[in-house]
Amino acid sequence: MDLRVGAYAVITDDDDRVLLAHWNAGHHSAWTMPGGGLEPGEDPPTAAHREVDEETGYRIELDELLDVDSLVVPAERRLGPDENVPLHLLRIIYRAHIVGGSLRDEVGGSTDRAGWFPLAAVPDLRRVTLVDIALSAARLIG
Repeated sequence: MDLRVGAYAVITDDDDRVLLAHWNAGHHSAWTMPGGGLEPGEDPPTAAHREVDEETGYRIELDELLDVDSLVVPAERRLGPDENVPLHLLRIIYRAHIVGGSLRDEVGGSTDRAGWFPLAAVPDLRRVTLVDIALSAARLIG
Protein backbone atom coordinates (compact mmCIF):
# COMPACT_ATOMS: atom_id res chain seq x y z
CA MET A 1 0.00 0.00 0.00
CA ASP A 2 1.25 3.48 -0.88
CA LEU A 3 0.89 6.34 1.63
CA ARG A 4 0.43 10.00 0.74
CA VAL A 5 0.15 12.71 3.40
CA GLY A 6 -1.18 16.09 2.31
CA ALA A 7 -1.94 19.43 3.93
CA TYR A 8 -4.84 21.60 2.75
CA ALA A 9 -6.38 24.95 3.63
CA VAL A 10 -9.96 26.19 3.87
CA ILE A 11 -9.82 29.86 2.93
CA THR A 12 -12.88 32.08 2.72
CA ASP A 13 -13.39 35.79 2.17
CA ASP A 14 -15.81 38.44 3.45
CA ASP A 15 -18.19 37.71 0.55
CA ASP A 16 -18.80 34.08 1.66
CA ARG A 17 -16.63 32.69 -1.11
CA VAL A 18 -14.21 29.80 -0.82
CA LEU A 19 -10.87 29.49 -2.61
CA LEU A 20 -10.54 26.30 -4.67
CA ALA A 21 -7.89 24.87 -6.96
CA HIS A 22 -8.65 22.95 -10.16
CA TRP A 23 -6.93 19.55 -10.09
CA ASN A 24 -6.15 18.24 -13.57
CA ALA A 25 -4.72 14.77 -14.20
CA GLY A 26 -5.11 14.12 -17.91
CA HIS A 27 -8.66 12.95 -18.53
CA HIS A 28 -9.65 13.50 -14.90
CA SER A 29 -10.26 16.91 -13.37
CA ALA A 30 -12.26 18.47 -10.57
CA TRP A 31 -12.13 21.32 -8.07
CA THR A 32 -10.28 20.63 -4.82
CA MET A 33 -9.00 22.42 -1.76
CA PRO A 34 -5.71 24.25 -2.23
CA GLY A 35 -2.93 22.14 -0.81
CA GLY A 36 -1.13 18.92 -1.50
CA GLY A 37 1.48 16.38 -0.60
CA LEU A 38 4.27 16.84 1.91
CA GLU A 39 7.83 16.76 0.63
CA PRO A 40 10.19 14.33 2.43
CA GLY A 41 10.96 15.75 5.88
CA GLU A 42 8.48 18.63 5.52
CA ASP A 43 6.05 19.37 8.33
CA PRO A 44 2.33 19.79 7.54
CA PRO A 45 2.05 23.55 8.27
CA THR A 46 5.01 24.27 6.00
CA ALA A 47 3.49 22.10 3.28
CA ALA A 48 0.15 23.93 3.55
CA HIS A 49 1.88 27.31 3.15
CA ARG A 50 3.98 26.10 0.20
CA GLU A 51 1.17 24.32 -1.62
CA VAL A 52 -1.33 27.18 -1.29
CA ASP A 53 1.28 29.61 -2.61
CA GLU A 54 2.17 27.31 -5.53
CA GLU A 55 -1.44 26.66 -6.50
CA THR A 56 -3.04 30.06 -5.92
CA GLY A 57 -0.37 32.75 -5.53
CA TYR A 58 -1.52 33.62 -2.01
CA ARG A 59 0.55 33.64 1.17
CA ILE A 60 -1.47 32.42 4.13
CA GLU A 61 -1.47 32.21 7.88
CA LEU A 62 -2.92 29.07 9.47
CA ASP A 63 -5.66 29.67 12.02
CA GLU A 64 -6.52 26.22 13.32
CA LEU A 65 -6.38 22.51 12.61
CA LEU A 66 -9.84 21.42 11.46
CA ASP A 67 -9.50 17.71 10.73
CA VAL A 68 -7.27 14.83 9.74
CA ASP A 69 -9.11 12.80 7.13
CA SER A 70 -8.13 9.25 6.18
CA LEU A 71 -9.13 7.58 2.93
CA VAL A 72 -7.97 4.35 1.29
CA VAL A 73 -8.27 4.31 -2.50
CA PRO A 74 -8.45 0.73 -3.82
CA ALA A 75 -5.86 -0.19 -6.45
CA GLU A 76 -8.51 -0.51 -9.16
CA ARG A 77 -9.66 3.11 -8.58
CA ARG A 78 -6.18 4.67 -8.86
CA LEU A 79 -5.59 6.70 -11.98
CA GLY A 80 -2.03 5.92 -13.09
CA PRO A 81 -1.02 2.83 -15.07
CA ASP A 82 1.80 2.00 -12.63
CA GLU A 83 -0.38 2.35 -9.56
CA ASN A 84 -1.45 -1.23 -8.89
CA VAL A 85 -1.64 -1.11 -5.08
CA PRO A 86 -4.07 0.71 -2.79
CA LEU A 87 -3.30 4.30 -1.79
CA HIS A 88 -3.81 5.51 1.79
CA LEU A 89 -4.44 9.26 1.86
CA LEU A 90 -4.00 11.21 5.08
CA ARG A 91 -5.30 14.74 4.54
CA ILE A 92 -4.55 17.37 7.17
CA ILE A 93 -7.03 20.23 6.88
CA TYR A 94 -6.46 23.71 8.29
CA ARG A 95 -8.51 26.90 8.43
CA ALA A 96 -6.38 29.75 7.06
CA HIS A 97 -6.54 33.36 5.93
CA ILE A 98 -4.66 35.31 3.30
CA VAL A 99 -1.83 37.64 4.37
CA GLY A 100 -0.37 38.51 0.97
CA GLY A 101 0.08 37.66 -2.68
CA SER A 102 -2.46 37.74 -5.48
CA LEU A 103 -4.52 35.15 -7.30
CA ARG A 104 -2.72 33.38 -10.12
CA ASP A 105 -2.79 29.99 -11.75
CA GLU A 106 -0.19 27.28 -11.14
CA VAL A 107 2.08 26.39 -14.04
CA GLY A 108 3.43 22.87 -14.40
CA GLY A 109 1.74 21.39 -11.34
CA SER A 110 -1.17 19.09 -10.57
CA THR A 111 -3.57 22.06 -10.66
CA ASP A 112 -4.07 24.36 -13.61
CA ARG A 113 -6.09 27.22 -12.12
CA ALA A 114 -7.56 28.60 -8.92
CA GLY A 115 -10.65 30.63 -8.21
CA TRP A 116 -13.12 31.99 -5.70
CA PHE A 117 -16.60 30.43 -5.53
CA PRO A 118 -19.69 31.43 -3.56
CA LEU A 119 -20.31 28.74 -0.95
CA ALA A 120 -23.83 28.34 -2.34
CA ALA A 121 -22.37 27.40 -5.76
CA VAL A 122 -20.10 24.62 -4.48
CA PRO A 123 -22.74 21.85 -4.70
CA ASP A 124 -23.01 22.48 -8.45
CA LEU A 125 -19.25 22.17 -9.08
CA ARG A 126 -17.50 19.03 -10.24
CA ARG A 127 -15.37 18.49 -7.13
CA VAL A 128 -13.44 15.88 -5.21
CA THR A 129 -14.88 14.62 -1.91
CA LEU A 130 -12.18 16.51 -0.01
CA VAL A 131 -14.04 19.76 -0.72
CA ASP A 132 -17.14 18.56 1.14
CA ILE A 133 -15.07 17.04 3.94
CA ALA A 134 -13.09 20.25 4.45
CA LEU A 135 -16.11 22.58 4.25
CA SER A 136 -17.99 20.38 6.70
CA ALA A 137 -15.04 20.39 9.10
CA ALA A 138 -15.02 24.20 8.86
CA ARG A 139 -18.78 24.20 9.54
CA LEU A 140 -19.44 25.98 6.27
CA ILE A 141 -21.81 23.30 4.97
CA GLY A 142 -24.10 20.85 6.73
